[in-house]
Amino acid sequence: MELIPTQAEVVALLRETGALRTGFFEYDNGLYSNEHLQMALAFRNYQHMKTLSVALSRLVRTNTEIRAAIPKLSIVAPATGGLPVAFGVCEALRARRVYWAERENTHEPLRFRQFLDQDPGEKVLLVDDILRSGKKLSELRALCEANGAEVVGLATMVYQPNPNWIEFKDLPFFYLAKLNSTFKTAEDTWSGMQPGREPVRIWV
Repeated sequence: MELIPTQAEVVALLRETGALRTGFFEYDNGLYSNEHLQMALAFRNYQHMKTLSVALSRLVRTNTEIRAAIPKLSIVAPATGGLPVAFGVCEALRARRVYWAERENTHEPLRFRQFLDQDPGEKVLLVDDILRSGKKLSELRALCEANGAEVVGLATMVYQPNPNWIEFKDLPFFYLAKLNSTFKTAEDTWSGMQPGREPVRIWV
């Protein structure tokens, strides 16, 4: 595999590790899909995680503004799926530090831990394992900016947009592979699925 693997190489790795599965899946947001991706299955092998993190960091380095900011750059993730990516990218970039936001309860907003303060004007790269709707990363961006940080980019291992995804047009966006998975609502007729087949329910 090259230092920046091709789309085909990344997808092959995800299928080999069982992280990317084909079938009939129901997400907790009411959407149905023909594919499900769970990056944690690929990350069980540390070498896979490291290879993908280094590759993603190399894509990030192609941006001159971010490359210049690396000595003072913070890598910020929404817990918990983004944490391996955050630490892997930080190590590969030799960025300044890593931290993350989390929720106390499911329906509460993202927050940083007590005493975890952002510096005014601090440059931040947001990272996660997957971008589907972008809702969580959009909330994380708003949290960082409310604290006075400057979000300079967004990086995810895989881009798997659903129909409701939020665009980040004003930010450099880096990803290793894009999945053109089919997403439909419960009211849609699911072509290609066997009549009466029950979906596998996914909570993300």
